Amino acid sequence: MESDDIRSNPGLSDGTMAVGLGKLRYLFISLAVIVLDQWTKWLVEAHLPHHVTEPVIPGFLNLTHVRNTGVAFGLFATDGGSWVLTLLGLVALTAVGIYFWFAPRHDRVLLIALSLVVGGAVGNLIDRFSSGAVTDFVDIYVGTHHWPSFNVADSAISIGIVLMAIDSFRPRHHPEPAPGADAAG
Repeated sequence: MESDDIRSNPGLSDGTMAVGLGKLRYLFISLAVIVLDQWTKWLVEAHLPHHVTEPVIPGFLNLTHVRNTGVAFGLFATDGGSWVLTLLGLVALTAVGIYFWFAPRHDRVLLIALSLVVGGAVGNLIDRFSSGAVTDFVDIYVGTHHWPSFNVADSAISIGIVLMAIDSFRPRHHPEPAPGADAAG
């Protein structure tokens, strides 16, 4: 009986008020990102000494083991104050979680994007809570120009943000006003 009430209530059925199982399935994307992120970081920590570089594609891609006390791509790195970045990460994760909660259930691209961001944020927060720094290991470069090292979580966050930007340009369908509705009111 209760599920019929939810489906018949337009405020609940569009996903703005209730997550429902339809939206929860997107959180499996977050879980996959977290598992892949933590597994790859464990592999790097177990098999690649700190600050050692292993070429994968010479002239383009190395694996390297670095510890990042800053945010994505090493920005704002410090020796202390990691707790501030952890707190900011928790605030950002909460904001993204609220955005996910209120996102329409039918907006697949947005939900995938938010799930990627959530998975990446949680993956990096696990590192911050456990050791005060994040393990980065992907080193992309051309010649002597290196992009800052990053990890699976950073990649998921970046892809999620790009998908959110693309999604923001999509036209939104607004419901037609009911016949006889007062246009001025």
